[in-house]
Amino acid sequence: MKVCLFTFVLLSNLATFAITAAPARAANPIKSSIDLQSETDRATLKSQQRIDQISDQTRELLQEYRQATRELDSLRDYNDHLERMVAAQRQSISSFETQLDEVQVTQREIIPLLGRMVDTLAQFVELDRPFLLPERRQRVEQLRALLDRPDSSVAEKYRRVMEAYQIETDYGRSIEAYRGVLQHAGGERTVEFLRVGRIGLFYRSLDGIQAGSWDPASRSWHALSDEYRGTLKQAFAVARKQSAPELLILPFPAPQVTQ
Repeated sequence: MKVCLFTFVLLSNLATFAITAAPARAANPIKSSIDLQSETDRATLKSQQRIDQISDQTRELLQEYRQATRELDSLRDYNDHLERMVAAQRQSISSFETQLDEVQVTQREIIPLLGRMVDTLAQFVELDRPFLLPERRQRVEQLRALLDRPDSSVAEKYRRVMEAYQIETDYGRSIEAYRGVLQHAGGERTVEFLRVGRIGLFYRSLDGIQAGSWDPASRSWHALSDEYRGTLKQAFAVARKQSAPELLILPFPAPQVTQ
């Protein structure tokens, strides 16, 4: 009788354990599914955030590329204008080269032409952005003196005038940093200048705190905000060949359209 009672109690306990354990086993797959779904959601969120970040970077790079393309097109147009001007002057002079044997006729016709070319160059320097003004003005004055020298040949005068025009043309294809005197607000001070072709002229104080750019429309210097200080520092490094060339965002004035 006791054995039967023990067996009955044992069977009852096993049945109770089976009943209570079954929901626990059933709950584990549900919890695993929930955990898996949570991990999937987190991974999806991270992926979407990464996609959004890449999309923003792509839009910024596209904007920088478009701005650089516009600036490059403007610089090319300006250089083409200078090259056409030099080509026109060469074409005018080439008509006299066949007369080099007749020295008196050549001098009588070519010297006035060279004089007009020097006057045009002087006017161009004064209307252009004011970079390296002492050097460029001195070059013009040396040409004027050369044209008046009787011991200099016509060929030498021609060569020197064309060389000056070529130097002015080359300014549009280069970037340069140099130290000079800034005349601004009724005073003078020594600063560092940065010339980017012929489309941009900037300066910064020797301590790097103040900076400005030349506005060709008003023909005056405008102060630059602090946001360009880092980019301007990089541009000076590139101009001095202390850093590899790279895309730099600087405030260039809009090209002027002539009618």
